[in-house]
Amino acid sequence: MKVVIFAGGVGTRLWPLSRKSRPKQFEKVIGNKSTLQLAVDRLLPDFAWEDIYISSGQQYGDIIKRQIPKVPQKNIILEPEMRDVGPAVGLVTAIIAKKFPQEPYVILWSDHLVKREDLFKKVLQVGNKQLKQKPSQIIFIGQKPRFASQNLGWIEIGKKIKTDNDIPFYQFKSLHYRPDIETSATYYKDGHHVWNPGYFMSSSGFILDQYNKYIPQMYKGLIKIQKAYGSSSYPRILSSVYKTFPKISFDNAILEQIPPEIASVASVDLEWSDVGAWEALKEALQVSPEQNVTQGKVLLKDCRDSLIYNYTDQMVTAIDLNGHLVINTPDVTLVCHKNSVPKIKKLVEEISLTENKHLT
Repeated sequence: MKVVIFAGGVGTRLWPLSRKSRPKQFEKVIGNKSTLQLAVDRLLPDFAWEDIYISSGQQYGDIIKRQIPKVPQKNIILEPEMRDVGPAVGLVTAIIAKKFPQEPYVILWSDHLVKREDLFKKVLQVGNKQLKQKPSQIIFIGQKPRFASQNLGWIEIGKKIKTDNDIPFYQFKSLHYRPDIETSATYYKDGHHVWNPGYFMSSSGFILDQYNKYIPQMYKGLIKIQKAYGSSSYPRILSSVYKTFPKISFDNAILEQIPPEIASVASVDLEWSDVGAWEALKEALQVSPEQNVTQGKVLLKDCRDSLIYNYTDQMVTAIDLNGHLVINTPDVTLVCHKNSVPKIKKLVEEISLTENKHLT
């Protein structure tokens, strides 16, 4: 099985730590390693270095090589410009399919936390076995929800199909991207929905066929890039063709179009968290909701349910905070309620239009 870890994106919801010049996946959000390094670590030693691919933007190639030096240079797939996840998945899929069209592959993300790593590897092993028997399918990995989240995608599941090595598999029904809080509460209660980490397993040749079926113009461009890959003309053709692709999510381009019968969902409790937002990081690291989560020089008095991250040598102190975030970096300090995290993106957009745009 080939593994693709996506390490693109800016990570606005983790601003001011995450910036355009150095996004969240390269920062030490948890412990002393970046979330990209943690994503690679949880694959070892089950996967060989030559089977691990990393997809990102060209501007981050040097950072990736420094942080993950054992990944072969040819396995670092860099987009010439950001065109959303649809083209990004298409690019790495076309490249892998050039040599390994029938071999199983899995799409993962670099800014997540998975506490039950042994179970995570077991799911990949089971999926690998099933895909070798039947490459023309998609297997989603669903996380059993812990609460009604409006910041995550959800997968609607149907009846249980089977259990394979203690991993339950369900019918795939549909995807729902970040529903409102009322809808999320319904999903959480009904027992027919799971969180969507964005992880799926398939074969690169099969996914490339879906591009041909549902977004044929992009498919033609991907084939041009695929043919050029490995030749001296590859950088030129990649740059000229990739910029013509529409900015479209992979869900919109492919996953929302596929017939449900070609997919299934492995529903498990990986103790997975999307730590791409401050309030999600708080939920992932806390023992209980009342607990404060801190990093760096921090002194609190009569505070509860708050996250205070200090990336400076200056002491940060707080009194009587309840459900708040304080992020202190050398040049920016953010203070807000954890329920206000969705507003951070708008704030960063506004700053980018001022003389302080270098801070974004």
